[in-house]
Amino acid sequence: MKLTVIGTGVRTPLLMSALARRQSTIELQEVMLVDLDESKLELIGPLCRYVAETVGGEFRLRWTTDSREALTGTEAVIVTIRAGSEQARVLDERIALEHGVLGQETTGPGGFAMTLRSIPAVARYAQQMRELCPGAWLLNFTNPAGLVAQGLTAQFPDLKVVGICDSPIGLRREVAAAFGRSTDEVPIRFFGLNHLSWMAEAWVDGENVVPRLIQDEQLAARVSHLSLFEPALLRLVGMLPNEYLYYYYYRERALANIQAARETRGEQVCRLSSELLRDLGEIGPASHPERAWVRYRRYLHNRHGTYMATETGGRMQRDSHQEGDDQAEPSAEGGEGYAGVALDILAAATGSAGTRGDNPALVTPTLVANVPNRGSVADMRDDDVVEVVCRCDSTGLHPLPAGEVPEDALLLMQQVKRYERLTVEALQTRSRELAIEALMAHPLVGSYPVGRSLVNAYLDTHHELVGEWR
Repeated sequence: MKLTVIGTGVRTPLLMSALARRQSTIELQEVMLVDLDESKLELIGPLCRYVAETVGGEFRLRWTTDSREALTGTEAVIVTIRAGSEQARVLDERIALEHGVLGQETTGPGGFAMTLRSIPAVARYAQQMRELCPGAWLLNFTNPAGLVAQGLTAQFPDLKVVGICDSPIGLRREVAAAFGRSTDEVPIRFFGLNHLSWMAEAWVDGENVVPRLIQDEQLAARVSHLSLFEPALLRLVGMLPNEYLYYYYYRERALANIQAARETRGEQVCRLSSELLRDLGEIGPASHPERAWVRYRRYLHNRHGTYMATETGGRMQRDSHQEGDDQAEPSAEGGEGYAGVALDILAAATGSAGTRGDNPALVTPTLVANVPNRGSVADMRDDDVVEVVCRCDSTGLHPLPAGEVPEDALLLMQQVKRYERLTVEALQTRSRELAIEALMAHPLVGSYPVGRSLVNAYLDTHHELVGEWR
């Protein structure tokens, strides 16, 4: 298999580690890295090579700024880009805060602004895939992952598109660990939209342990994702919420915490990333890969260790082993996150889902992904991209029946999905009116004057990337 990775983001070296461990599972022969920033490629590429070789990777690794060269003949494409760079995120969040609404990268206005840049950027690569590798998987990591998948599946129904997020697998892994089980041993019932989803059931030895986690505060304390939510709220909801539901269940608190902070999360990440690239430039990863890895690992530790800390007033207690961020060696196995879901899909798609690399552990027979609903969630449209449990095989991803969805969760899903559909339509028609209607429909905005002002501000600020709108 030839695999192409478009975008050298924060997770790329970690992806190389996962690919090296499981290369035999997908018969991986070549990996191509693509980025528009050649100088960044020259820093991240050698670091990726060091990680892959340390773990025993035998695949060929190359990097280029030429996406057509990289896509020719590839069988899978991972897209993890940030159109407008991290500075655009900074502007997205600050503009929202200036309007008195939540300033967060993927949720609400920030997610809307990111979508205006993300869908067209990913679509350009999807168009090239139609020509150069029409049978390849498009595994989208680009945020907002579900909304981007909604736009892509509408525009490219002939491509195998799936949106991937690591929040569901992270919650599943922590719940399993709380009961001394591996992730694969705990079947779940899970439904929602990307960054708006719930775990309704998790089965251990024939028992749905979700009610026990909700009632037992000491047991729930073992699941860091749940530290955001008060026990009384968990009992009220009756399910385990995705961590991003904090922005809906505690919207005033989240907004106040962000407004009071010295810097937004976007500004924090932008600063950390700039410092990393500056230091890597001084170190020279091609000549000193070990030193570059140590610096990169420190970056991950700082970035993951401060995840959602500002917004939650310090309530979030991030799992220190998330994505293997504090592991001393590239070969040390942490949670595979995004990479694990992508590799499970590719392993199943190639008919080689028997093992994870050299380990005899059974590959998870089901996984959570963002795919068209196709009847999985009742009362949602078939073409609505939802985040649900899927079975994967060589013919694609098949969403499983989600079961009964509580009314409050369903109504929130329908409201946010209406916002998503309107956003995609606004992009297709380049209509300011539809864009305003989209933000009016979003529960974190819900105002015509605010929605109109936000749309105008975002279109003006990102004019070079989004172009003219009528």
